[in-house]
Amino acid sequence: MPDESHLIERQVDSEAVFDGRLLKVRRDRVRLPDGTLATREYVQHPGAVVVVPLLDDGRVVLERQFRYPIGLAMVEFPAGKLDAGEDPFVCGRRELLEETGYTAREWARAGAMHLAIAYSTEVIHIYFARGLVAGAQALDAGEFLDVFAATPEELLQWCRDGSVTDAKTLACVVHLQNLLSGAWPLDWQPVAEGLTP
Repeated sequence: MPDESHLIERQVDSEAVFDGRLLKVRRDRVRLPDGTLATREYVQHPGAVVVVPLLDDGRVVLERQFRYPIGLAMVEFPAGKLDAGEDPFVCGRRELLEETGYTAREWARAGAMHLAIAYSTEVIHIYFARGLVAGAQALDAGEFLDVFAATPEELLQWCRDGSVTDAKTLACVVHLQNLLSGAWPLDWQPVAEGLTP
């Protein structure tokens, strides 16, 4: 890696602007590399997990859920926020079961992504799941969503024509394309109840 010390901004002070149940907003003063001061406002987010569930017939499991901030029902992969101190894999298993009713016999970690690097600390861990076994959903109170399956080709078309605009789902489609082409193989791990890969 190249030397990045000439790019680093150093915190001078910090204040809490908002402290909510899910999000916190901070305003920091920072010293820029040239010595001048600037203000940085950002959202602190606990992090999340997204799961790409692969059915045995080659289709993927998706959700359609209304997202209030943008006023639209969005097509997306199952996902959810991390509880305090929660292992991302545990969160992924929990969210897949709660939202879709599926459990999976094999899991693979595909990486992580930062969703809004200019104003949020949020990192989303990406997992793939296969060997799916259908079961009953256990949605949280106040959670409403449709679960359905689509072929990778259908999903790619929806991404291409703008029907799918969710950033985490778009990023996962890149991983899915590369997995299916053989360019980005995954380290699949069988999962026994209570064990993590």
